[in-house]
Amino acid sequence: MGAMDKAHNDSQPFEEVPSEADEKTADTPRGGKQRRENSVLKEYGLIILYALLIAYLLKTFILRGFYIPSSSMEDTLQINDRVFVNVAGSLFSDADRGDVVVFKDTQNWMPPTTGSNPVRNALSFVGIMPDISSNYLVKRVIGVGGDHVVGHEDGSISINGVTLNETYLKDGVSPTEIPFDVIVPQNSYFVMGDNRSNSADSRYHIETRTEFINEADVEGEVFVVAWPVQRFTFTGGAPEVFANVPEGE
Repeated sequence: MGAMDKAHNDSQPFEEVPSEADEKTADTPRGGKQRRENSVLKEYGLIILYALLIAYLLKTFILRGFYIPSSSMEDTLQINDRVFVNVAGSLFSDADRGDVVVFKDTQNWMPPTTGSNPVRNALSFVGIMPDISSNYLVKRVIGVGGDHVVGHEDGSISINGVTLNETYLKDGVSPTEIPFDVIVPQNSYFVMGDNRSNSADSRYHIETRTEFINEADVEGEVFVVAWPVQRFTFTGGAPEVFANVPEGE
């Protein structure tokens, strides 16, 4: 009888024990996976948004990248150089003689361009890529407000009666092949390229009375060549060239 009872008991079906995976499935509300995926996408979207915002704020208030498209500033800056300008510095102080500055072309020195890349323009706008538009130019400040700047017949340049020894000029290039005589208005700059024979700078716009750059148009001073890597270098003004120049009127 006992053996029969044991056999009878062994023949009863076992109660199925739920697995750990089954418990997780049972605990997960319907649509939970979709909500998790949406949450991850939202987090990634916020990260990208914050990154773009930070890049834009850096470009607007601290530093901004630009691309050098011409040889007008050789040998200081080369074609295809990527440079950064100190935007913050221009917000709190004026440019000095000798500073290499990027400024907005409000005087229409450059002819209008027809083609553009909207994606690259957008990336430049937020500060992710260097600006390659023709709306900005790069030159060296020669005269500031009140300065009497003269380009002499012998090719030399003087400011307030002091002749300059411009050590930053491209080798073999004359300081100027165009005689001129100007007095820089207050809150303005007279600018020139370091490669004077290939620089359509302030000298070329005297006849149209658009030779001076307004302080408000200056984006900032170039302080570093960041690319290509082999040309990485910090740049600055040339205070030694203008050390003996007295203040203008």
